[in-house]
Amino acid sequence: MKKNYKLEDLDCPNCTAKIENDVVKIAGVESAAVNLLSQKMVIECDESKVAEITKAIKKIVKKYEPDVEVLEL
Repeated sequence: MKKNYKLEDLDCPNCTAKIENDVVKIAGVESAAVNLLSQKMVIECDESKVAEITKAIKKIVKKYEPDVEVLEL
């Protein structure tokens, strides 16, 4: 399934790449793409693991960008 997130206040290209690379490594995530300009991330993932994946994404984003808010769309 496709899942969309808003990464509010994301403004670092280097951090964007790191976030994308780490999110792809989460169990159940098949692909991830972060668009810096729109501040959105789209992932392809296992529907049964969405809650776990969302929690892991928030942790990864906070590691690189503590001020960025992760919102589910």
